Amino acid sequence: MAKLYFHYSTMNAGKSTVLLQAAHNYRERGMVPFLLTAAFDSRAGAGRIASRIGISAEAQTFAPETDLFDLLRLRQAAGALDCVFIDEAQFLTAAQVWQLARAVDDLNLPVMCYGLRVDFRGQLFPGSAALLALADEMREVRTICHCGKKATMVVRLGPDGRALRDGAQVQIGGNETYSSLCRKHWRAAVGDALDQG
Repeated sequence: MAKLYFHYSTMNAGKSTVLLQAAHNYRERGMVPFLLTAAFDSRAGAGRIASRIGISAEAQTFAPETDLFDLLRLRQAAGALDCVFIDEAQFLTAAQVWQLARAVDDLNLPVMCYGLRVDFRGQLFPGSAALLALADEMREVRTICHCGKKATMVVRLGPDGRALRDGAQVQIGGNETYSSLCRKHWRAAVGDALDQG
């Protein structure tokens, strides 16, 4: 039975690595995965999912106006399709998450989404909020803070290396822009050190 999965974490937890390994496992078993990633994140090249450890794969891109149900229906009609993998799932719109849920329910396609849960302000991304509400299964991909505790938050760093508290929710970047922290160290970094013992 097909399901909608949400694999979530902070920056640099290895979400893309996990996605690429899972897609490889499908191919190795003679199955056909379909990979999608956000169109405006072209750090690895347009239409490419890449991991910091050096592996990558081609993917089709989606934009906020892409109807993912129609895209997947047409792709399924064109030939074998066993699973859909979506990188940067936090950039999905709420409507697109509903379209993915329809693809699971009506086309019997498993859909595996990988993305951030919260932004640098500690707020849910719209796509992540919808996935938390609609996913059949959720799995946390864990990484650690510099203190060794589980990292659940991310800070955006300014040019001076200090944590920013304001700005647009979406800014593409890597280690030079973001750092994953536990909640305690995130609070300290953004200036909310109240109640820290």
